[in-house]
Amino acid sequence: MIKGDPANRRETSPLTLPGLDVAAGDAVLAINGQRLSLERTPQELLVNQARQEVQLTIEDAETQETRNVTVKALGSEWPARYREWVEENRRKVHELSDGKVGYIHIPDMGTHGFSEFHRGFLAEYDYPALLVDVRWNGGGNVSGLLLEKLARRRVGYDFSRWGQPEPYPQESPRGPMVALTNEQAGSDGDIFSHSFKLMGLGPLLGKRTWGGVIGIHPRHRLVDNTVTTQPEFSFWFKDVGWNVENYGTDPDIEVDIAPQDYVRHEDPQLERAVKEALRLVKEVETLEPEPGERPRLSRLLRSEENLK
Repeated sequence: MIKGDPANRRETSPLTLPGLDVAAGDAVLAINGQRLSLERTPQELLVNQARQEVQLTIEDAETQETRNVTVKALGSEWPARYREWVEENRRKVHELSDGKVGYIHIPDMGTHGFSEFHRGFLAEYDYPALLVDVRWNGGGNVSGLLLEKLARRRVGYDFSRWGQPEPYPQESPRGPMVALTNEQAGSDGDIFSHSFKLMGLGPLLGKRTWGGVIGIHPRHRLVDNTVTTQPEFSFWFKDVGWNVENYGTDPDIEVDIAPQDYVRHEDPQLERAVKEALRLVKEVETLEPEPGERPRLSRLLRSEENLK
């Protein structure tokens, strides 16, 4: 059963709702009173049921008792499966690094990717190292905004009377970073991957990106309400000129995922990126909130009295 994010109805299985008491291993025997079989699949009985209430007959895995529950079917499984994948990656990165590496995934460079970046970044940026995953990035136009935040460098800390020290600039990464990309990252995903290397933010791992950065402007609408586009925005970089187009950008460290890795639910790219991040943690000195002895207010007050 896909857990995803139980706080968001679109990003979790309807069976995780409070009060249903459905657990992994329980069986769905019927949908809307129609018994499931090899010939009658759940997919068949759920046609045209998106976002509609459906009745499920559930068999308890332990007691074999059956009961009916009513849930609202999802319009798409993708948001729940995506959330499950991201959270599993984050858990794995934290586990492999013993809590030393944070993880964020950026699915595209549009509004969804912008919000996903901040959802992960604000929780993960203060780890000793940060892994930025842009595999399967669908492109967009916000890469510059995200690179600005990743490029922040800590120069000090703000010490409040009661709270914890806050880095300055705010939300600046604590330590070294690595980026992870693949052949399915394209457009602004290409641009982000290449710029991450070019700006010296850290090593890029994975596979050569897709290689399609010429952008369009979908603005010419026809009488039948369709839209025409044409190439309008081409990218040039100081190191390779126009050559990210039709080629992509090469990773500093190439790591592939073989078909057998997919079958075994293994991710050698993620594991290699964690190893690289841990290596950098040992080599790169970070600015920690340990300024030494704080100034004593009584001395300052005496100095002011002497001046009078």
